[in-house]
Amino acid sequence: MKTINLKFPILCMLLLLAVATRLIPHPANFAPMGAMALFGSAYFNRKYLALLLPIVATWLSDLFINNVIYAQYYPNFTWFYEGFYWQYGTYVLIGLAGLIIFKKVSPKRILTGGLISTLLFFIITNFGCWIGSTSYPQNFVGLMECYAMGIPFLKGTLLADLFYCGILFGSFEFIKVKVPALA
Repeated sequence: MKTINLKFPILCMLLLLAVATRLIPHPANFAPMGAMALFGSAYFNRKYLALLLPIVATWLSDLFINNVIYAQYYPNFTWFYEGFYWQYGTYVLIGLAGLIIFKKVSPKRILTGGLISTLLFFIITNFGCWIGSTSYPQNFVGLMECYAMGIPFLKGTLLADLFYCGILFGSFEFIKVKVPALA
């Protein structure tokens, strides 16, 4: 008798549901991408998928958001927005950190991953905002000013990383209890 591997489609479904939450109104920076990167790195057997699928899901949702929801702000079809590589690169780094953190999934490791995700996102994307910017002086004071201006958005990122990590990891663990073949 042939067995059906349900793990991959269930993981993909959870990622798609998470990324779909970007389309509903939410507080600033309250988005699932950091948690998606961690979740993928914890559960996908093929580690390239752990890094690739959250990025693809994010990019597809960005296409919709930029070209449908915010179309009036872009004169042409937008494949990538300015500075996207800072965010996408951060999600890859978060996924790589998850590969190290999640040798075993546990509540402590999920919390640690969420905190690291928030920290990486804050440090890297604000640096990306500062470098080459005409809004901030290109010196240490300007960098610190840029980080200070990013602090109001830090709360949303932290709450989202912790919330979505709880939802994604908790949902999959719950599904594993209900579908023993996944364990």
